[in-house]
Amino acid sequence: MRYIIISKWRLTVVLLCFLLICSFSISLILYAKQVVSATGLPEESYIKWVDFNVSYPALKKAVDIDIVSHTNEDTVTVNFIDILSYLACKYGNNFSKYRSSDMDALVKKLKNGESIEALSENMKHFDYYKECYKTIFGEFLGDYTEEKNGQKVSKYGLTVFSPIAKGYYYSSYDDFGAGRSYGYKRKHLGHDIMASQGTPVIAVESGTVTELGWNQYGGWRIGIRSFDTKRYYYYAHLQKDKPYHSGIELGKSVTAGDVIGYVGRTGYSVKENVNNIEKSHLHFGLQLIFDPSQEKGSKEIWVDLYAITKLLKQNASQVKKNSQTKDFDRITHITKAT
Repeated sequence: MRYIIISKWRLTVVLLCFLLICSFSISLILYAKQVVSATGLPEESYIKWVDFNVSYPALKKAVDIDIVSHTNEDTVTVNFIDILSYLACKYGNNFSKYRSSDMDALVKKLKNGESIEALSENMKHFDYYKECYKTIFGEFLGDYTEEKNGQKVSKYGLTVFSPIAKGYYYSSYDDFGAGRSYGYKRKHLGHDIMASQGTPVIAVESGTVTELGWNQYGGWRIGIRSFDTKRYYYYAHLQKDKPYHSGIELGKSVTAGDVIGYVGRTGYSVKENVNNIEKSHLHFGLQLIFDPSQEKGSKEIWVDLYAITKLLKQNASQVKKNSQTKDFDRITHITKAT
């Protein structure tokens, strides 16, 4: 009998100790969260995947509405990122449901003084889509000064450019996710733009050259990181013997609209400067980076650029050949407003 009483007493003590430890651990976790919140230290809450499937008609119309509302000096300006974020929620991210009348109805409400915050208040994923689209399109529209032939004109509109120079023909289709087999089976995480060899390749956005040289998959390629570090543009399969504009160097800054290289068909070889791609084309890719852990490896986020490339076609950089350097250089220069 005495043995049973002692055992129960010991069990009670053990249970009390366990409860005290659990209580202390929970308090410690809550305190740590408070410290993180108060000090602004980063939590692992960054976006880990983006399924971008905004249709070209929706993207084009939203951008046009934004531009018109700014250039016409409307009393209420409209942000195309807000429009697309709202519609992504409405359609459950399925833009095959897109109707132009839905965008018209939303814009009418905005111009009548209703705020996007109020209209999206009960939309669970609005902030998520807005963050995704803001990261993709953050530098697409804005005020800028255009300089051509010594004359300067202030404008509002696209401040990014087509990856193919003005006046050069190209064709493409939505090939994102298609299979590839060289080296190993994988998905195509870019957009192939079919163009003639030697076609000038343009920097879509300003940034820093972070990758340059040969890669057995991409051949001669260029990687450019946006100045806010959120976007990484990848241009591959550049021309044999002369892949780059003579001014391109690793670590150098480039400006949106600059000629950076020339279309070719290099790649699919461990040996440098080899044409193993069947048809000349530019592999154009865009990686989103919400956290440093996503820069390389299995956490990389690449987006479908088919609709975006179609949009960029309306702002192609005009170029001319320099007889001395044999390079192509841009004709029109722009300076973004700060």
